Amino acid sequence: MSPPDPATPSAAAPRRRPVVIAHLSDLHLGAHDPESMGSLVADVTSAGPDLTVVTGDLTMRARRGEFEAVLQVLNALPRPRLTILGNHDVPLDPVRRLTRPYDVYQRYLPGPLDPVVEADGVRALGLQSMPRWRWKSGRVSRRQAGEIRRVLGSTPAGVIRLVAMHHPLSAGGLQTIAGRSGLVDALVAARIDLVLAGHTHIPMATGMSLAANGHTHRVVEVVAGTAMSTRLRGAPRSWNLIRIDASWITAQERRETGSRWSDEPPVEFPRVGPGSSGAAGGIADGVGDHAGDGVEAVAGEVAGDVAGDTGRRRP
Repeated sequence: MSPPDPATPSAAAPRRRPVVIAHLSDLHLGAHDPESMGSLVADVTSAGPDLTVVTGDLTMRARRGEFEAVLQVLNALPRPRLTILGNHDVPLDPVRRLTRPYDVYQRYLPGPLDPVVEADGVRALGLQSMPRWRWKSGRVSRRQAGEIRRVLGSTPAGVIRLVAMHHPLSAGGLQTIAGRSGLVDALVAARIDLVLAGHTHIPMATGMSLAANGHTHRVVEVVAGTAMSTRLRGAPRSWNLIRIDASWITAQERRETGSRWSDEPPVEFPRVGPGSSGAAGGIADGVGDHAGDGVEAVAGEVAGDVAGDTGRRRP
């Protein structure tokens, strides 16, 4: 893994005003709506994010022409930017998939597959969660779990600790991410504030209590819908605008409505990471076990009702 870009502002100290993060996913260039492209870039730019995160499935079939179109979109989005690949960014051809799965991706997006980006008030680690030997579902390796501890565990108190990957931590059943137990251990040990993901095309914000090695920690997972794809799954195209201060993590879906993008009601979660105003009392007690890996989740759509009291919805 390479060190953060020296041109990127340092995340060494927290700041007073909220950190603003634009979170996009599942662009699927090659199966996208061309009219959404320009309006999406303009809408994200107008939000003035401190960090833009794109959580994979940039293309539909990992073709060179699709990656060329991806670059046009990514280069127009605000920087600094953290970009990771998804399952659609790995070729379908079995020989290429086994021998050179990431060659085309890295030809157009050179650099580490597990990138690190530092912005003002936030340190972010992206994880490549699509191994060559899995067809669709994801995996986080022991090495990657160790990177969470190494890169983010030493983050100064008050600075946001962010992990981004394509596959959601909260997915269950056949979609459960391989290596989940080790991932949970690392998220607890490094006291992560926020996990960003995509893959499902359904926007969701989830407050989860994680338990590992006798310790518990609450983390917020925000899953983005598809930003540009025609492959809708009961939800319109959207992206997430996330604001984080010392007390709250606020997730707000920006939905495409005709030629415009509009706000859905935000959902708020108390922030309990190191240096936050809720750190002293934010550690959960008596956490139950979900899927055998120390995860208890309370979830609600970013734009929908939130079950339980993990997130609160603002009008």
